[in-house]
Amino acid sequence: MLPQIPRPSDYDVSDVNGFLPADIPLEFLTDPYYRPWESTVNNLQALILTRRLRGVVDRLPVLSTDLLSSEPEWRRAYSVLAFIAHAYIWGGESPVDVIPPSISAPFLSTCRHLELPPVATYAGLVLWNWRPLDPSAPIDNLENIFTLNTATGSLDESWFYLVSVAIEARGAPIIPMMLDAIEAARYGDSHTVTECLRSFAERLDELGTLLQRMYENCDPHVFYNRIRPYLAGSKNMADAGLPNGVIFDDGTSSPQNYVQFSGGSNAQSSIIQFFDIVLGIEHRPTGEKPAGSSTTQSSEQQGTPPHPPTPSHNFIKDMRTYMPGGHRRFLEDVSNVANIREYVSARRHDRALCTAFDACLAMLRAFRDVHIQMVSRYIIIKSRESASRTGATPHQRTNLASANKMQTITAGSVGAEASGSGKKDLRGTGGTALIPFLKQARDETGEPAIDAWARRLLGNGPADAGGRGKGGARLTKMGEHASGEMTTVGLAGVWSVDDSEGGICHW
Repeated sequence: MLPQIPRPSDYDVSDVNGFLPADIPLEFLTDPYYRPWESTVNNLQALILTRRLRGVVDRLPVLSTDLLSSEPEWRRAYSVLAFIAHAYIWGGESPVDVIPPSISAPFLSTCRHLELPPVATYAGLVLWNWRPLDPSAPIDNLENIFTLNTATGSLDESWFYLVSVAIEARGAPIIPMMLDAIEAARYGDSHTVTECLRSFAERLDELGTLLQRMYENCDPHVFYNRIRPYLAGSKNMADAGLPNGVIFDDGTSSPQNYVQFSGGSNAQSSIIQFFDIVLGIEHRPTGEKPAGSSTTQSSEQQGTPPHPPTPSHNFIKDMRTYMPGGHRRFLEDVSNVANIREYVSARRHDRALCTAFDACLAMLRAFRDVHIQMVSRYIIIKSRESASRTGATPHQRTNLASANKMQTITAGSVGAEASGSGKKDLRGTGGTALIPFLKQARDETGEPAIDAWARRLLGNGPADAGGRGKGGARLTKMGEHASGEMTTVGLAGVWSVDDSEGGICHW
């Protein structure tokens, strides 16, 4: 007997808003008991700028979470405490690695309730951190939404979150639609599956357009130097001043151990992972080649010496542990019923069906291409601009941006990392070097393509499985050379993206 197709409402997923909450997130906790939290987060920017935040937080009372009586209240508490915790860690001349009980105790409690790690996740920064200007108007309209909290008080930070909110809202109708497609495939209803895939492809194209609106109000310089440091987690952050991670001092006599968690990342977006699941896109650990491929042959094609792959953990699957519990279980259960790829593969004679499926892959791959360019503009260019200046000043703060700056300045020095390339990896807020991850995730998106022409257009090599294709048309990656280097000519001049660098809140 086939498993039951998941009902979104059983997993706290809205039929209308998708992974965004069905109800508008709380603007503040109304109980006066929680006024110290709300007062702190509402004055967060001023407290950071005047270097008074840590003193204020140290004097806060240790409040209980027992008075939180609804899910919106738990979410609001989590988001507020996450902002304060990250500001406490990164909001000084150098980061601190012990968070006091006034924040740790209630933060750990909210995390247990929501099944989240104690770090600022995509859920707290994006999903539960918005409000519409007009509740009756669509929330996928960027002109109709604003953020509840930011660390810097800047429009740039607010816009950075809101673009993701709009993408979540615009993509929400895809969820019930593709669940209908899965059910239709069970009954052999190719017409319904085809129509759903066509609508899916059109909606993905709209999401790409929304993503490009990031440039309107989020300045790369502001993002790199002011916003990004507060999004950083505690994992792989030794160069930024947290060699061991952080300790959450809950005020008890229990042993206090260091923990390390990735920071807020768009890889924690359930909607993007849902797209991959329903289309049957499989992501391997970064650096791992597809089955049957030849690392040596690939290296020879790129004109580089052959070397063995160095697979790392599967970052995308790891990011599911940073999603709210219900959303994580929804993705797991959808994985158990996803059948679209197999259904289309068994009906290669149905041209309309195959074309619709391949169009979805093309649109999702194009979306990821746009994001790689965005990472390049917001991180790679800014890090190289920093490298062109003099070293750090005596009063320079230590955080993710300054750590990446020094990594770039000292590239090629003894002890540099990145697989012996002589360069240290730029770190993303998730604590990982992202360009290899992003490129591989993009390339894997085209692998399920059905038609030979689509495999040639979406692939990075020959269309046949054995790797001995006869060539033909290929979809060139935006300004990207066959070697994997991407070059763009624009207002910033000519710049390139190397595989060893990366780092933005990423898909």
